[in-house]
Amino acid sequence: MINHGGPPSRLSGFWACLVGGAAVISLLLVLDPITRYEDCPNYGGNGNVSSFDNPAWDLLFPLVLLGWLALVVVEQTLPVTRRHRGGADIAVRAASAVTLSVLASCCLFLNVATTCH
Repeated sequence: MINHGGPPSRLSGFWACLVGGAAVISLLLVLDPITRYEDCPNYGGNGNVSSFDNPAWDLLFPLVLLGWLALVVVEQTLPVTRRHRGGADIAVRAASAVTLSVLASCCLFLNVATTCH
């Protein structure tokens, strides 16, 4: 039996942000992209090269980040996220989770996408 009468979780509204962020960081650790300009195959030359071993991740990685952001937004619309909270608390939690996800996505993407281009 599920207990719905207790106090709301402190992480309510942040689960997708935190778990998704950990998943994205884990993905980056597995993919091991080039993060230093000096390590690029085109260092000292011209042209664009992927920071990943498989150039398909140049498209897939931004899609993963957009999917993460979409899941964070969807989590904010769920009734369980809003349970036992006031309007201001809901708005602050939603704005914080979305802002944190957008900033992290931009920083992660720009760090990887612009290294060898």
